[in-house]
This record gives sequence, structure tokens and C-alpha cells, in this order.
Amino acid sequence: MSFKMEALGMLELSSIAVAYQVQDAMLKASDVELLVARTICSGKYMIMVGGAVAAVQASVDAGKGCSREALIDDLMIPDVDERIFPAISGAVSLTEDDKNALGILEAFSVTAIVEGADAAVKAADVKLFRIHVAMAIGGKGYLMLTGEVSQVRAGVEAGAHEIGRRGLLVSKVVIPNPESNLFAEVL
Repeated sequence: MSFKMEALGMLELSSIAVAYQVQDAMLKASDVELLVARTICSGKYMIMVGGAVAAVQASVDAGKGCSREALIDDLMIPDVDERIFPAISGAVSLTEDDKNALGILEAFSVTAIVEGADAAVKAADVKLFRIHVAMAIGGKGYLMLTGEVSQVRAGVEAGAHEIGRRGLLVSKVVIPNPESNLFAEVL
């Protein structure tokens, strides 16, 4: 089965048991690809699906419909930027030329950081190289991007705006000419 990732849908839940029921409903509701389904820090569970816009919307709606009080946050991004997926999986490589500026956004939820990442890469000419979702950081998420200073600032502002709309922005930082050792773990 081959899916075109036109859209990304996510649910973040407070109950692991309910999350399995939600995941089942989401997968039965439409023809979507299950991208991620796992426990995340602070006892939460994340479900991420991709596929055609209508299918993903139907899947998210079905999940929300049976999530009861366990729903923490939800997300539906039609026309999701393709750079989101490699950044989540850690498949983006950096070179020495990618280190003019470092931008970091931090959010209280996984869904908010993914939405912020999509907004950041659509608003500026930046290289999104990491989206860290909730593991070992108390259920929060953060992203890292690089590029020219002005572009990194524009991307960080756009992402922060989206995250801030949800009231879930923890912090935003732009570091011009960062010390090379800041990239040691990703080069």
C-alpha cells in the first residue's frame, strides 16, 4: 500500500488504555498510514497518521469522537510540508555550511511543536533538522532549525506564533553564529 502524505493528523492523549481504543477507531475510519503510535513522557500517548487530506480528517475525527476525557490536544495539517517527517525520524544530516544560525522552539505539547515546525519551514528558507517529541523531556516537544540568521528568525517567529495560538509556547531562541559544539550530536 502506498500513501501520499498530503496531510498529517495527530492526537495526544492522557490515557494509554483509551489511546489504544482511539487508535483502533482512527485506523478503521479511513485509509491512512499509521506513522507513530507510542507512549510518551508523563504517561501520555501519541498517535500520528498520514495520507490524503479527507482520509486523515476522517481518521482524526473518529479518534476525537471516542477519546472521551483523555484528549489533550489534536492536530490536522492539510498540505503538510514534507520536511516534517525526516526531522521527526532524525534522518536530516547537517554540514559545516548549515551552521550560520540555530533556531530552537519549545512547546508544552507534541502536537503544538509539530504544528510550529510546519509553520516555520513554510515561512522561511531554513533547514529543519530535528523535531524531538516528548521522550525524556516531560511530555514537551522541541525543534531545531538552521540557516541564515534572518531566515532562522523568520522561521522561529512563524513557528512561535502557531504554538502561541494554542497557549503552549515554552520558549523560542535564535543563536547567530553558534559554537560548533552545539551541533556535535547531530553532525
